[in-house]
Amino acid sequence: MSAATKKSSIILALWAATSITLLQSSSCSAFSPSPLNRRTTTSLNLDGPDPGTKLVSNRKEIAFDGSRFFETGVEDEDCIPTQEYCLVDPNSGAPIRLSVEEKERMFLDALQSYYVSGRQVMDDSEFDALKEDLAWNGSEVVNLNRREITYLEAMQAYIKGEPIMTDGEYDQLRDELRENGSSIAVDTEPKCYIESGVCTVTFQQDKFRNNLLYLPMLSIIGFLWLGIGYEILGGRVNPLVLTAFGAPVIGTVGKAITDTFIFPDNFVAYGPCPTCEAENRIYFGGILGVEGFDNEGKIKCKNCKSEVIVMKRSLRASTLPKN
Repeated sequence: MSAATKKSSIILALWAATSITLLQSSSCSAFSPSPLNRRTTTSLNLDGPDPGTKLVSNRKEIAFDGSRFFETGVEDEDCIPTQEYCLVDPNSGAPIRLSVEEKERMFLDALQSYYVSGRQVMDDSEFDALKEDLAWNGSEVVNLNRREITYLEAMQAYIKGEPIMTDGEYDQLRDELRENGSSIAVDTEPKCYIESGVCTVTFQQDKFRNNLLYLPMLSIIGFLWLGIGYEILGGRVNPLVLTAFGAPVIGTVGKAITDTFIFPDNFVAYGPCPTCEAENRIYFGGILGVEGFDNEGKIKCKNCKSEVIVMKRSLRASTLPKN
């Protein structure tokens, strides 16, 4: 190989080595981040706080149970107007929480005041809010049936002097509702009228004590039945079997004698005093031939000594008007 050829080979080798070095350098710089173009990224942690974490704000607390946030620090007596019907304190203006029973009483008072006396004790929006609250609480008071609506309309028409049914039809409808335990026709809570000073309430039949009136005669007839049966059958029949066999006869005869001779037209009623709400009882009917209260009875409250007049048919109890 000549000197010229060797020289050319060395030059080509140096050129190739230089080209490879430049290519590698440019390639690395192209794919390497520049200090001017470097960016800092921050990952967003979407996980909630640890279960049991509480965030306190003023008097309320926001707690996290692992799946949801909820408000704590709310006392039982606190009322949330956006979630339920609240009564506003006239002095402080703070909302007051009411029980379901108190809300039902307000609802019935509003209905009866509107239909009976024509007075509107609350505006339409307040009444609708109260009705919706009771509906969410599952109260049956807001679900009036057709007979109850007819009863309210009949009372309103009678007050206006335009009755839509006769007195007999009205009494029959009222008695039917009371037998079914309708809250519209039965006022178990005393109610007072400022104009007259009269307080009224509806009594209820005391079925337990009413049935006890038949116990003496049923016992006597039962012992007579067992005695006669023992004499006739000579004790060959079990007394329990003999009593069960004679139960219809014992019941019929005992009830007939009690209703005819011992406690004729007996009826026992009980209820709270319209004035002080102390429980009182009244007996209608006779005792061994002595006549007692018939259609109307008068008792004196054992607690406040107020005189209370009770009607047997309607069981309406009322105090005397105040002078």
